[in-house]
Amino acid sequence: MTKPHPPRDLQIVRASTEDIPAVAALAGVIWRAHYPGIISPAQIEFMLEKMYAAAVLKEELTHRKIHFERLLAGREFIGFAAWGPGPAHHIGRLHKLYLHPDWHGRGLGSRLLQHCQDEARRSGMRQLILTVNKRNTKGIAAYTRNGFEVTAGVVTDFGGGFLLDDFVMAKDLGASVRQ
Repeated sequence: MTKPHPPRDLQIVRASTEDIPAVAALAGVIWRAHYPGIISPAQIEFMLEKMYAAAVLKEELTHRKIHFERLLAGREFIGFAAWGPGPAHHIGRLHKLYLHPDWHGRGLGSRLLQHCQDEARRSGMRQLILTVNKRNTKGIAAYTRNGFEVTAGVVTDFGGGFLLDDFVMAKDLGASVRQ
């Protein structure tokens, strides 16, 4: 089956608290399609519950200064990203970047990532960091294509008996530009 080209009315829109249920639902679809073979089904469900519960997303959106960006193809919600402050003043963190599998291979994830980089740069950040599972070869390849480099490997206890075995990746954003 040939994938259609992206629609002309593709847009990236800042999410609000009203969008939380849709973000959580799309995350479930994407995670259950992408992560089998990378992490166990039990870990997928545990992480979805801990990271995408409405209360967690609302806390991130309203109190932790994490910005959620929704990618829309026409009226269809096809992807999202979340970015915000990082571990130091001029370092931002990309917390999430997900695209529905039906839309892969068209450069849309890169477009969403570029949008987050531009927004982070405008807010004064000079570097963007992220973590990605070491077995997530598609994600690593996408970030590498977009100029990110592996800077470290980390293993983190996520709770529930699950470990996160990740690479830390970083990209310099150049001089910051405040609006």
